[in-house]
Amino acid sequence: MNRSLYGLSAVATALALTSSWSWAALQTTPYIALHSSPKYSQLAAMPYANPQAPKGGILSQSSNGTFDNLNSMNGKGSATDGVNYLFDSLMTSSLDEPGVMYPLLAEKVTYDPKQTKFVIFHLNPKARFSDGTPVTAADVKFSFDTFQSKSNLGLQMYIADLDKTEVLSRHQVKMTFKSDNNSEMPLILSALPIYSQKDWQGKDFSRITLQPMLGSGPYLIERIDAGRSITYKRNPNYWGKDLPVNKGRYNFDRLKFVYYRNMDVAFEGFKSGQYTLHEEYTARKWVTEYQFPAVKAGMVVKYKFRHENPVPTQSFVFNTRRAPMQDIHFRQALSHAYDFEWQNKALFYGQYQRLQSYFSNSELEAKGRPSPAELALLKPYLQQLHPVQRQGVLANWKFPVSDASGFNRSGLLKARQILLNAGYRFKDGRLLDPKGNTIQLEFLIHQDGLQRTLMPFVRNLKRLGIVVNIRQVDVPQYIERMRRAEFDLSTMVLPQSLSPGNEQAQFWSSAAADQSGNYNYAGIKNPVIDDIIQKIIYAPDRQQLIVRTKVLDRLLRAGYYQIPTYGKGEHWLAYWNMYQQPKIKPKLSIGLDYWWSDAAGAQKVAQYLRKQ
Repeated sequence: MNRSLYGLSAVATALALTSSWSWAALQTTPYIALHSSPKYSQLAAMPYANPQAPKGGILSQSSNGTFDNLNSMNGKGSATDGVNYLFDSLMTSSLDEPGVMYPLLAEKVTYDPKQTKFVIFHLNPKARFSDGTPVTAADVKFSFDTFQSKSNLGLQMYIADLDKTEVLSRHQVKMTFKSDNNSEMPLILSALPIYSQKDWQGKDFSRITLQPMLGSGPYLIERIDAGRSITYKRNPNYWGKDLPVNKGRYNFDRLKFVYYRNMDVAFEGFKSGQYTLHEEYTARKWVTEYQFPAVKAGMVVKYKFRHENPVPTQSFVFNTRRAPMQDIHFRQALSHAYDFEWQNKALFYGQYQRLQSYFSNSELEAKGRPSPAELALLKPYLQQLHPVQRQGVLANWKFPVSDASGFNRSGLLKARQILLNAGYRFKDGRLLDPKGNTIQLEFLIHQDGLQRTLMPFVRNLKRLGIVVNIRQVDVPQYIERMRRAEFDLSTMVLPQSLSPGNEQAQFWSSAAADQSGNYNYAGIKNPVIDDIIQKIIYAPDRQQLIVRTKVLDRLLRAGYYQIPTYGKGEHWLAYWNMYQQPKIKPKLSIGLDYWWSDAAGAQKVAQYLRKQ
């Protein structure tokens, strides 16, 4: 389209904004804020950034398994870590404020926050892809049209309320929703990567590829060692480097991700300097294994970061598509076999907390008995719930607590009684289902070393007469089997948001249970949960969002779809002593993008490693 036509289109847009859309309380703002007011819209830089941070150096991290696909959006193969650094999104999130986005490719947005039927993104005319070509509304339309038709099914579901994307002018794109009011959709759409329409001409979006893709982000691919490592280099001509959200950001000249199939091997790689920053997930290692020479010499630093996000929900997942996992009584019994208290004492050095909620560490967590507001929301649904679930949602919920002796006698006796009451029988030390079949389960994992933490639970299940086999497979096979729901039990870590919305449908809805690429691994199909998810998505304000999320929390716990195990409200990091970070820390993220390399520290580390 030529310049004059774009001009005519812009005039038409302006007329529309003052006529056919005049009924709506439209606002045009340099931010999106869901149920809140932005704190930093007038700042020249984010408070957790150092605008004077020097550029240079490298930040390298480990990744688990392998990779074969640079297109993280099509749901094929094993996506490459760090690939999102190649792409900008329309806006970028605040690391201090839930549900707030600031300008990136889009310099402002037009929408009605009270009745959000559509959103118009106004692109920054300066926005460029890394080859120097402009980012236009046509690229945005191409990206979202492609995501709607060719991306992984999880993403398609995530943006399912998007009805159509229209080019209004060269720098204006309008996205209209199927529903009359979806206040979260502008946030969702603004966070997705924007691809180049020209770059994808003649290419198959659905194919696995390691061919570099054109983006507008701060980094470019420098080197790919297929399946072993990938290195990104900072784009010196990055168009957005002077935006307020980017000042003091993306300071490293290089980002590298080194892949290891075994996490113990990865840790040894970190100790020898094969990569420079390591996030520790194992309490035993965190407490006992950071005594190696580099730590004692001050070359490696341990760092705890306390965040204000919900604690990621680590859990054992029941595949309710299969017998006997379909039976809520069976799942309830197994929850009594999990002995957190002994495990935390004997294996975790007291470093973890038992998760009592899918939104622990936040105001979204359901505590005690339902409040009057929660009860009013629950009452119309109570008769639709299974009696076990109905009793659970109304209770002052606490997961079973053991005496930490390691025998869990009371829990196993309770589990046994639940099973007997539900028609199960014990014969010759084996548990039989109501039809007389022996119960045998497979626990699917991919992580090395996980057996150690699973065995106490497995032993307790065997005491109940349940045969359990732990099956460890490589990462690609694990991903495929989880996609196809070919498992009985597995582990899962699910991060949650302070602004829950459409992603909850991916996690828990009936539709997601049948879609490959979604995260409803448990196969939950509960119309009450479906309804509450919709109420969360369309919550009119923060207060209602909190109430509705608490009700969802109660339904998930009382349905015994998973056994939430343990977690912590902090990140454990270790890094070679060559990095610095701003004095003011963000509340919702470690903020690695705002760290920088200390040249003197890097030189000392290099000298130390040469002597080893």
